[in-house]
Amino acid sequence: MQLKRVVITGLGAITPLGHTVSEYFEGLKNGVSGAAPITQFDCSKFKTRFACEVKNFEPTNYFDRKEARKLDRFSQFALVASDEAVKDAGITDDNIDHDRVGVILASGIGGIHTFQDDVMEFARGDGTPRFNPFFIPKMILDIAAGQISMKYGFRGPNFAVVSACASSTNAIIDAFDNIRLGKADIIVTGGSEAVISEAGVGGFNAMKALSERNDDPATASRPFDKDRDGFVMGEGAGILVLEELEHAKARGAKIYAEVGGGGATADAHHITAPHPEGLGAKNVMIVALKDAGLEPGDIDYINVHGTSTPLGDIAETKAILSVFGDKAYDLNISSTKSMTGHCLGAAGVMEALASILAVTEDVIPPTINHFADDPELDPKLNFTFNKAQHRVVNAAVSNTFGFGGHNASVIIKKYKG
Repeated sequence: MQLKRVVITGLGAITPLGHTVSEYFEGLKNGVSGAAPITQFDCSKFKTRFACEVKNFEPTNYFDRKEARKLDRFSQFALVASDEAVKDAGITDDNIDHDRVGVILASGIGGIHTFQDDVMEFARGDGTPRFNPFFIPKMILDIAAGQISMKYGFRGPNFAVVSACASSTNAIIDAFDNIRLGKADIIVTGGSEAVISEAGVGGFNAMKALSERNDDPATASRPFDKDRDGFVMGEGAGILVLEELEHAKARGAKIYAEVGGGGATADAHHITAPHPEGLGAKNVMIVALKDAGLEPGDIDYINVHGTSTPLGDIAETKAILSVFGDKAYDLNISSTKSMTGHCLGAAGVMEALASILAVTEDVIPPTINHFADDPELDPKLNFTFNKAQHRVVNAAVSNTFGFGGHNASVIIKKYKG
C-alpha cells in the first residue's frame, strides 16, 4: 500500500506567551518567559505560588455567557485555538467532505477545574447530591474533540488521546496515521490543558515535581541549568490542521510543513521517573527516524522534552548522544518549556508548533534562563542557551515524555513539492 503524504495547512494556539500563533512565535523567538504569580486561586499557602498561565483570558470574548458556563477551561482553550487553525487552513463547507474530516485531540487531565469545583461544592453541603447537570460532559477528556466536531460538522474520526505529557504528540501521530492510511482527508489535532488549580498545583507539589523558586518566577524554568529545581506548570492549547497532500493542493491550501514520521515507546521503568539512561527516549527517536526514512544526520533541530527536572534533562541528553553520536554536536537543541512552562497534555503540540516555526522560518527558539553549566551534561552540545539562533532547518524532531513511561516523538520536515 502506498502511504499518502501528510502536510500541515493550519495552525492555532492560545498560550502563556499570547493568544494567537503569531504572538506565541514572537514570544518564542524573543525568549519571553510566561511565568508569573498565579492569579486563578489563592495560592498563599502552597509551596509553589507561580505558573505559566494564559494571561487576560476572558471566556466571554469568545463565547456567550451561557455557552461559556457549559465549557471547562480546557475545552474553551481547545475551541479558541481550533477556530484560529480552521480559519488559517481556509476550510469551508464548500471545499471539504465533512465525512472525511476528523478531530483527534489530547489532554493529560481534562476538566480538573470542573471536577474540583463540583466535588468541593458537594463536600460543603449537607450530603444531598446536587451536582451540576454539565458536571460530567464538562469534565471528560473527549469532550473538547466532540465540541470541535459539533461546531464545524466534522464527521470523520473523532476521539481523545491520553498519555500524560506525551498526549498531544501521540494525538498528532494518530492523526498522521489516519490520513496517510487513507481514512481521512483532514484531521484537526493537538491538545489542550488547564490544570492551574488547587488540585493541580497541590498534587504536583506533593510529588515534589514543581519548582519552588517563588522569589523569581520568570527564571524558574531552567532546563539543563545546574540549579534547576523542577518544572513550572503551564496551560493552553495548540491545534494543527493535518491534511493529505493532494487534497491540500486541490483546495489551494497554503502548506507550512510536512509531517515526516512519528514513534511511540515505553520506558517500562517507573511511574514518574525516566529511565536513567534514557532508554525509552532513545528508542522512540530511532522509531521516528525509521518511520520518516531519515538518518540522524538529516536532523537539524531537536525540541526536547526538557522539563527542568534534575533527572529528566540528563536522561534525555544521554538518549540524544546515544542516537546521534558525533552528529549530536551539529544539532541545535532547545527546550521551549523554559518559556511556556510544562503544559502537560498540551506540551507536545506546543513544541510541535515551535518545531514548525524552526522549519518554516529557519530559526531555533532558545532555551532561556541558563545561568550555570551542569557538569553532568556534555558541554559540546548546543542547547541554544538564552538567544534564538538562525540556521537552515530541513527537519526537526519534537520529543515528549509522560508519567507512566510514555514516550512520543514526531518529525517535522520542510515541505518540498
